[in-house]
Amino acid sequence: MLRALLISFGIFAHALFAFSVWHIFWFLRGSETTNDAAPSAWWVVDTVLALQFTVFHSALLAPAVRERLGKYITSPFYGCFYCIVTCLCFLLVICGWQSTPYYVWNLSGTGELLFHGAFYASWGLLFYSLSLNGLGFQTGWLPWWHWLRKLPPPPRTFQERGVYRLLRHPVYLSFLGLIWCTPVMSYDRLLLCLLWTGYVFVGSHLKDRRLVYYSGDSYRDYQSRVPGYPGMLVGPLGKVPHLE
Repeated sequence: MLRALLISFGIFAHALFAFSVWHIFWFLRGSETTNDAAPSAWWVVDTVLALQFTVFHSALLAPAVRERLGKYITSPFYGCFYCIVTCLCFLLVICGWQSTPYYVWNLSGTGELLFHGAFYASWGLLFYSLSLNGLGFQTGWLPWWHWLRKLPPPPRTFQERGVYRLLRHPVYLSFLGLIWCTPVMSYDRLLLCLLWTGYVFVGSHLKDRRLVYYSGDSYRDYQSRVPGYPGMLVGPLGKVPHLE
């Protein structure tokens, strides 16, 4: 009975992931759909929605939180649990979002095509980057699949290859493309972009710290040679000297 429940848990996690990606695509792609009756405090609602996603997305990855929850959620299922929580938080953003009829820009024609092209390219970079270093871990699929087949847990190692030779955070960079590359920039979308851009840079720093925690000197050496983002020459997201 327990094994059947855990199998169902993994199936549900990945069905929810597929469902969420579909809705995330259309939400971030943007449209001219607005809510003329948005409350005057729409920005409060949207800010809370945007921030709740960032809090859960980072907190559940923190080593201290993961170790504490690991007492109740074993390793083969933590990735699925994380996937479910992240998807539910994103779906909450989509369902509760308050759109406005005011625009920073609203493009058509060539401008619209260019923005949509950049949006699709960002999705391509996202899945390419994830494929290089653990899409199966990101969704929890690989640990769960090994458990299902009664195999030892798969090791997760960081590999410096492909675009990771040029920058440390291509996944976060592609996410910036997903939120900014819209031909319809309403006031509420601009708020989302600003909040999540701030989170992307904070989250990038936190990810560096996690990888140093798990990988030690090998990741410190990588940090000293490869910047977090193109053009970042100093600071925690630039090249970080490996001090002996």
